[in-house]
Amino acid sequence: MTADLRGKVALVAGATRGAGRGIAVELGAAGATVYVTGRTTRAEQSDYARPETIEETAELVTSAGGKGIAVQVDHLVPHEVEALVARIRAEAGRLDILVNDIWGCEKLFEWDKAIWEHSLDKGLRMLRLGIETHLITAHYALALMIERPGGLLVEVTDGTAEYNATHYRLSPFYDLVKTGVTRMAWAHAQDLAKHGATAVSITPGWLRSEMMLEAYGVGEQNWRDATRAQPHFAISETPRFVGRAVAAISADPDRARWNGQSLSSGGMAKAYGFDDVDGSRPDCWRYLVEVQEPGKPADVTGYR
Repeated sequence: MTADLRGKVALVAGATRGAGRGIAVELGAAGATVYVTGRTTRAEQSDYARPETIEETAELVTSAGGKGIAVQVDHLVPHEVEALVARIRAEAGRLDILVNDIWGCEKLFEWDKAIWEHSLDKGLRMLRLGIETHLITAHYALALMIERPGGLLVEVTDGTAEYNATHYRLSPFYDLVKTGVTRMAWAHAQDLAKHGATAVSITPGWLRSEMMLEAYGVGEQNWRDATRAQPHFAISETPRFVGRAVAAISADPDRARWNGQSLSSGGMAKAYGFDDVDGSRPDCWRYLVEVQEPGKPADVTGYR
């Protein structure tokens, strides 16, 4: 499966690293012009203090075959988002794909803590970064996207609607953000359908992001070494896998069939017939329920 997005213009909001970077690169590989945004540039870091930059992401998009354009934006600041969309209108005259992957909360959530135990400041900040940013971006960007029929909004979250409906996700704050983004996509779908556009939510599986690899003390080349400490990490996937899912949906002339739905990288791989960059085809959310949670030994047979 090869997606063809030549002539299309995309905005990946929150593309500095992780899933956002993987999605941007795969849209570029399909030939799209991709505006990539984030707070960290080579000249200025965000509070993450991470080495990844939006310029690097843009260069990866261009190297993959598209055109990457880096724009520093804090998506909590409405006038910065408004200026970004005005720039896209002036330079490209259109917006075909909006990917809302803004997050920035890895240092904020606290595992398995009730609301009276969790830091209130961190929890409320998480709601702002994980939900408010998406609404601000949609407010300005979707008005441009609906000027042409066929646009696509992708809301990136953690967990499918089915999985999250029966699983408590870390804390009330994290749980609300991740389930809220899925509902947000469904709500936007009701409005966008009237304009010939589509909205979906999508989740990667166990993502081998830069921060996850660092946490396990491995790199992409030797990531399997981490399975010695956590055998179920064998079901993990690169950020490019969810990127290929987004590219496939974007290039599908019948993408409206997914409108309002909660999707996953593994599910879309089956629907469109693509693999991860290493040739695997993991289905993390099914694996978690059928293998990891019942306490079975790690076994990715049938999940790739």
